[in-house]
Amino acid sequence: MPLGRLVLYARDVEATISFYEKHFGFKPLRQDGDRIVELLAPDGGANLMIHPAGKAQKMGQVLVKLVFDVEDVEAFRAKCAGNGLEFGPLHQADGYVYANAQDPCGNSISISSRTFRR
Repeated sequence: MPLGRLVLYARDVEATISFYEKHFGFKPLRQDGDRIVELLAPDGGANLMIHPAGKAQKMGQVLVKLVFDVEDVEAFRAKCAGNGLEFGPLHQADGYVYANAQDPCGNSISISSRTFRR
């Protein structure tokens, strides 16, 4: 059974939607009467559900990281920098490269070539 959706709680729902749309190609699906906006994955992967955060909810999850598969991490990182998203330094791992950043709500994200390693 494939993972279909991940819920992200956001203080600024519109900024979060714009972030994932601009940098990762997700398309928002808004339904009348639904306060959750579902972001449809551009490649058939898991969708993101952007849910308004409650006042008591802590932002910036530290136990979960969204990892996006990118074949050329360095090129994607440079493209994102041109669009205002700064990833940290490139890290070499066992046959792949990755870099980390945060979304507008402080959630950890990563771009990784792990899927494409030989």
